Amino acid sequence: MPARPDPSSVRIDGPWAHRDVYANGIRLHVAETGEGPLVLLLHGFGGFWWSWRHQLTALGDAGFRAVAVDLRGYGDSDKPPRGYDAWTLAGDVAGLVKSLGEPKAHLVGHDWGGLLAWTVAALHPRVVQSLATFSAPHPLALRGQIRRTALRRSPRNQARALRHLFTAQLPMLPERRLTNDGAALIEDRLRSWSGKYWAELPEAAQRYRTAMLVPGTAHSSLEYLRWAVRSQVRGEGRRFTEALGRKIEAPVLQLYGADDPCVLPRTRGTSAPWIGGATEAHELPMVGHFPHEEAPEATNALLTAFVKG
Repeated sequence: MPARPDPSSVRIDGPWAHRDVYANGIRLHVAETGEGPLVLLLHGFGGFWWSWRHQLTALGDAGFRAVAVDLRGYGDSDKPPRGYDAWTLAGDVAGLVKSLGEPKAHLVGHDWGGLLAWTVAALHPRVVQSLATFSAPHPLALRGQIRRTALRRSPRNQARALRHLFTAQLPMLPERRLTNDGAALIEDRLRSWSGKYWAELPEAAQRYRTAMLVPGTAHSSLEYLRWAVRSQVRGEGRRFTEALGRKIEAPVLQLYGADDPCVLPRTRGTSAPWIGGATEAHELPMVGHFPHEEAPEATNALLTAFVKG
């Protein structure tokens, strides 16, 4: 069998600095640019810090300290056997802000990183200056839409759009599927979830396939999804729902691709009950599930204006 890539292979050279930061009892790898107020970037499922390459440079040039992290279990960060529940993951992010020497950060998250950003804003509001989420409604809004549509046969329902959440609950098989044929499934998902005009897709697919093959990453990434589903029937899930119910007082930006097949149009506007402060929402035409990569210029303009405001 071919050798698996070393975790350090994700430390891609560029106009950023790589370093390790210790937070919440683990080591997290980050890439950093610029000086100024902290903007902390949280990637989605199957990604790693590199998904924020365009935002790192744009935010650094705009007068911010931009930091993109490999979340627990991804890239060159630690991959402990446990700790993939939302409570612990939110503690990772809150601890990282403090370990970076800042009292607060502008949180930016995509996909699962966006759900985590909502969670941090609810559980650790003191470390959140503002909140920007890409392709990620509030976790309780998303859960509500999944439950409402789970028994519908229509192909355009939210439960079916996120069926990978449920297939991930099987033991061992999902890990094998993620890593078979050089992690080809990652590329398949990038192509099926994105719009039609993502010029960098071939390069991104190769980067993400390599990162998924880093030992331990496939299992760790699936543990996020397993906890999200299994906690719904456990006491910790009920307690988490109660804790997440508080309103977010920090300013909120929501950004979606108009052609996103994972977060359907009806779901995108359902986060309002959990927002108590200023908010804005945008949809980018001809863009799928990855607006920060498919349309970086438009995304950067909206994000930079938001964090400056």
